[in-house]
Amino acid sequence: MDDRFRAYLKNYRISPRKARLVVDLVRGKHVQDALDILKFTNKKAAPIIAKLISSAISNSSNSSMVDVDRLVVEEAYVDPGPMFKRFLPRAQGRATPIRKRTSHITITLSEL
Repeated sequence: MDDRFRAYLKNYRISPRKARLVVDLVRGKHVQDALDILKFTNKKAAPIIAKLISSAISNSSNSSMVDVDRLVVEEAYVDPGPMFKRFLPRAQGRATPIRKRTSHITITLSEL
């Protein structure tokens, strides 16, 4: 039986670069420490990643008898998702491209 519990969030409307700043804060931490860090992090991605960690904890408690206090954020990474491509009108009839980026966020918990 695999002792790794995952939670995914696909196509979330935040730039991967901005989400990686928050994910880097919690990688390798105990679950409760990670949730405490995210509670006081003033970034848009912080509550989303906290909810994703809570979902992974729920996945672990549903699938087997796991001690939640021993869970650690083993892997946490952000991949780029599809981009919305738009154009912004500029001077003299020109247009500049706007790329509205999305992210795929993955959290993996394991037991120590």
